[in-house]
Amino acid sequence: MNGTYRVVDFIVDFLVHHEVRHVFGVDGANIEDLYDAINDSGTAVRGVVAKHEFSAATMADGYHRSSQRIAAVATTSGAGAMNLVPGLAELRASYVPALVLVGQPPAALDGHGSFQETSGRASTIDAVRLFSELGVFCARVDDPRAITELLPRALAAATDAAAPGPAVLLLPKDVQQAALSRADLSAPAAATHGRSAASGTELTRAAEVLRSAAERDGVVIVAGEGVARADARDGLARLAEVLGAPVAVAPDARDVFDETGPLSLGVVGPLGRPEVRERVERASAVVLAGTRLPQMAGGGLRDHLKSVPVIVIDGREPFLHESGELLRLTGPLSAELAALTALLEAAGSTPPPLTGVGRAPAPSPSDGPLTMQDVSLTVASVLPEGATVVSDAGNTGTSVLNTIGTPAGGRYILALGMGGMGHSFGAGIGAAFATGRRSYVLAGDGAFLMHGMEVHTAVEHDLPVTFVIYNNNAHGACYVRELLFYSGEYTYNAFRPAWIAEGIAAMFPGLDAVSAGTTQELRAALLRARDTGSPSLICVDVPLSEIPQYQPFQDRIRARAKELNPNENPNEGVAS
Repeated sequence: MNGTYRVVDFIVDFLVHHEVRHVFGVDGANIEDLYDAINDSGTAVRGVVAKHEFSAATMADGYHRSSQRIAAVATTSGAGAMNLVPGLAELRASYVPALVLVGQPPAALDGHGSFQETSGRASTIDAVRLFSELGVFCARVDDPRAITELLPRALAAATDAAAPGPAVLLLPKDVQQAALSRADLSAPAAATHGRSAASGTELTRAAEVLRSAAERDGVVIVAGEGVARADARDGLARLAEVLGAPVAVAPDARDVFDETGPLSLGVVGPLGRPEVRERVERASAVVLAGTRLPQMAGGGLRDHLKSVPVIVIDGREPFLHESGELLRLTGPLSAELAALTALLEAAGSTPPPLTGVGRAPAPSPSDGPLTMQDVSLTVASVLPEGATVVSDAGNTGTSVLNTIGTPAGGRYILALGMGGMGHSFGAGIGAAFATGRRSYVLAGDGAFLMHGMEVHTAVEHDLPVTFVIYNNNAHGACYVRELLFYSGEYTYNAFRPAWIAEGIAAMFPGLDAVSAGTTQELRAALLRARDTGSPSLICVDVPLSEIPQYQPFQDRIRARAKELNPNENPNEGVAS
């Protein structure tokens, strides 16, 4: 640093001041000054270099979802910046906050065809326009002194309780290197965004509707990821108890309600069990808590919600075009839950609790070749308390969602904003950094082939991450769609065998990377990893013919069975 206090030094001091302890990214010429400042900070901020910028963003994603703390992302210009796009899209769509610092070529060269220029001048790509679409905030820092204003604004936007997400600052290299005067040394507090609680009229009417519904066919609560973000699990549980209302959870909110309790319905939507949706459809009123009810949670529920009162406890507009009576409580989620619960308690008697549908009885792993369900059941049997389960997209994700519960004191992460394959590798690493406890990354071989080289990051930092690869040598969900929705006479999505564990073991000497062919081998490898603080990888070959409990797939199987045998029970032979 040579005694000069640079813009990048201010940025790092700001991160320290606001307890942002990790920066995930990929270094490069136009962001290297920030990494230099991180190094100068000693151990106050930890820089982590990923193998790909997408994974740097997913590390920040998993970091926050597992701990509710914010991380920063730092990447260079050009392709490095462009590689962020799908990761930032997931953060934005799933309302996950992150502070994103993107290097740019020196501003003095703008408009002159500089390498990797995205200034928007001279017909170049305009990075401000691009990242303004992806972020909840985006600004380019052209004046070094402006960093003292723009950095707090970015952090405030990223952590806005109403709609958090990635906030992007574009940092030209010469601006990063510029000196600041001592008058700019203080790290100002980030502005906060407050929201008032809903009006007494809305609360009172919501309580009246719920009391009336509870005396008829009852109330069902559908809870979403907003409950986790607001740390409102206790408030949700108390409202459910007072109403005697069972709770269904969105697929990306698996861990917001105790699934072992009598009021747990389980996952709702096309990834869940049909009896969960059926139970919601019998309710006289529905509460949406911390969810906008997107397609992967709403499924076929929206038709039912046209005819019953719906109470939405969320500051965001719900994805409901019609409902019987729509009441919106738009204040902070924890405060709204508490206020509504207090009104209901003040009214007197608590209705008898309605029971959930209960979790499907867990079968035992088969004795034959391992299936996806066998792998998931075996993983579930060895999860330690406090672990984070990170599921990837596709057939593997559906199997995991319907088989593996949330560990006691742990978290369950599934990214459905964009549903990008390979998200779990970075997210599991980010969760391990955030919690210091073991993460389980459960992904298919297709996801591994996209972003599985982040195993290298886990090895470099000796992180407690267990990677379990469900290998059917295919893009399994796409293969099943070819089979069910098209002729099934061709495939673009089945591949020649890949020896994943053996290849990884050869790449990373000392890493416990093995293939498991039986339940006993899989369990032994999982337990061996659990007893260490180091990473491991286990690959299991699973059959391509296995079709998961994804409702569109199961509905198509029933329809085909009826076409072939119109007089037979269409439910016979449907995969469970």
